[in-house]
Amino acid sequence: MKLIIINGPNLNLLGKREPEIYGSSTFEDYFRELQLKFKTVELSYFQSNIEGEIIDKLHEVGFSFDGIILNAAAYTHTSVGIGDAVKGIETPVVEIHISNIHAREDFRHKSYIAANAKGVLFGFGLKGYELAIESFL
Repeated sequence: MKLIIINGPNLNLLGKREPEIYGSSTFEDYFRELQLKFKTVELSYFQSNIEGEIIDKLHEVGFSFDGIILNAAAYTHTSVGIGDAVKGIETPVVEIHISNIHAREDFRHKSYIAANAKGVLFGFGLKGYELAIESFL
């Protein structure tokens, strides 16, 4: 099974940014843990702060991977383009958020991705990525 995690803006700051919300681990450290836990899964990782790069990556992997785990971060609530990219590809997408987006600002309650996602996970911290992987298995 071939899965990719795609993270959006500011998630490169995990471990530094608002640890009370996002925790103190870097995503790279956590990704290595996921690779060790899911040894039978070919797991890739991509992060960008640039909307167009995320769309390009979705187009690149959206017809050849078995699953995409997408944390588009703030773009979730603003990017019609990323939502359209998810709608236009064949590979199923699980939308994920580390925090409980419904316990945060009102603008974070709207997702341009969710309607075309296989499922949505939020509020479970980094554990949500593991749950998303398990949903494909």
